[in-house]
Amino acid sequence: QVQLVESGGGLVQAGGSLRLSCAASGRTFSAYGMGWFRQAPGKEREFVASISRGGTIKSYTDSVKGRFTISRDNAKNTVYLEMNRLRFEDTAVYYCAADSIVGPRMNAYWGQGTQVTVSS
Repeated sequence: QVQLVESGGGLVQAGGSLRLSCAASGRTFSAYGMGWFRQAPGKEREFVASISRGGTIKSYTDSVKGRFTISRDNAKNTVYLEMNRLRFEDTAVYYCAADSIVGPRMNAYWGQGTQVTVSS
């Protein structure tokens, strides 16, 4: 079992930046691929970014490429999502995920989510 707790969400103006964190506890953090997903009101949850166990393989959905950066610190059992040049359409609840795989099909463990609101 893996427990995930997100933090760092908030209200920011368009063009601004936020850094989300996800702290993991339970089983060995470095054994899992980690990812970020988001769900906007009235929409399905969508993949944002993922990072492999060792941090060498990263993938992003097209709409965030060049603006968001995923990283992880296995010594701190934490994964991050650095979000720059935020847009109104980035507004959503952001969820951290852990799984033995990476990418849009991750579905094993989820955090409770953190709200990101971008004002236009």
